[in-house]
Amino acid sequence: MSSTKRGRAQDRARVAGGQDQEVRYEAKKEGVTKDVVKSAVKDVGNSGTKVEANLEKKR
Repeated sequence: MSSTKRGRAQDRARVAGGQDQEVRYEAKKEGVTKDVVKSAVKDVGNSGTKVEANLEKKR
C-alpha cells in the first residue's frame, strides 16, 4: 500500500459509497450511473474488485 505525503496509508482498492468523487470516478470508468455504483457498493461492500465484478455482472 502506498502512502500520502503526510505518511498516511493510502488505499485505492476501496470505493467509498458516500464519497461523491469516488462514486463519480468509478461510474465514469465503468460507463454506468452513480446510482448503479452506489447500489453495487451496498450489495458487495466497498472493495473495488468486488464492486467492478458486480457491475460487470449487471451489464
